[in-house]
Amino acid sequence: MTVTIGRRELLAALGGAAATWPLAARAQQPAMPVIGYLDADIPGRNPNNEAAFRNGLSETGYAVGQNVTIEHRWAESQFARLPDLAADLVRRRVAVIVTPLSAPATLGKAATATIPIVFSTGGDPVSAGLVASLNRPGGNVTGAVTMNAELGAKRLGLLQELLPTATRFAVMVNRSSPVAEAAIADAQTAASAIGRQVDVLTAGTNRDIDTAFATVVQTRTAAIFVSPDSFFARRRAHIVILAARHAVPAIYPNREDADAGGLMSYGSSILDVSRRLGIYAGRILKGEKPADMPVVRATKFEFVINLQTAKTLGIDVPATLLARADEVIE
Repeated sequence: MTVTIGRRELLAALGGAAATWPLAARAQQPAMPVIGYLDADIPGRNPNNEAAFRNGLSETGYAVGQNVTIEHRWAESQFARLPDLAADLVRRRVAVIVTPLSAPATLGKAATATIPIVFSTGGDPVSAGLVASLNRPGGNVTGAVTMNAELGAKRLGLLQELLPTATRFAVMVNRSSPVAEAAIADAQTAASAIGRQVDVLTAGTNRDIDTAFATVVQTRTAAIFVSPDSFFARRRAHIVILAARHAVPAIYPNREDADAGGLMSYGSSILDVSRRLGIYAGRILKGEKPADMPVVRATKFEFVINLQTAKTLGIDVPATLLARADEVIE
């Protein structure tokens, strides 16, 4: 029996087959790798950091949405949620987990011993048990150290140059922070070396922060420097407002603090650290092992002066400081 197919039927049949070819081709393509991004913060609070991370990925040949995807897990400042969020990423079998500064890397390591983890931290990852050594991490974890906790002496020196007759300063720390003790020791050693006094003010709640500034005013402390901590970063606006209200000169660890109205900031570039995390995540996706990837230390530091805030406080910033600043906010 001979079946005759008309021109119209033939074209329809060919068109239907052609429509299935892209589907078949896509089905044969391997699924894109997934990066799990574990963040304790609120979505959208630090878009520049996320952009820098994606830029780092692009340097290794990865473009989000084209050959890699990112699954975010946001704790929204509720740290108790982080273990469950980390476990969820492990169940999702992501290719690599990234923990920026706001999320303790120890949570990722506790959740998995096999999925690679890329962290950033302000503390010592060796003493924290994250890696065996900086040069040879030795496990499934590697990343970057901001070194912000080690810059107390530098910040104190900048305050002294701004206020050369001052003899008493204060450092505000969050005792629950893993870098609190290092920040205190660094500040006290630096103060002792130049014959100055540094009072330690602890804060773990908004009320504690209020009390710390009230103490600074009561003791007539010349200035305060805020230690690096995600708790303080999330309360940046509150701290900057208190410093202005009580007319207290303050120096902070991140340029975002000066952008928000803080008098001065000195610290490592978080954008550069975020970019490095992206590079490391991309290299791991290409097959490198975290065990053989040295933990990198921050090399780019930023000194920012908010001249508008200085004028509000009635402070004349020395020309020598202005000349050294990476940015002066007019």
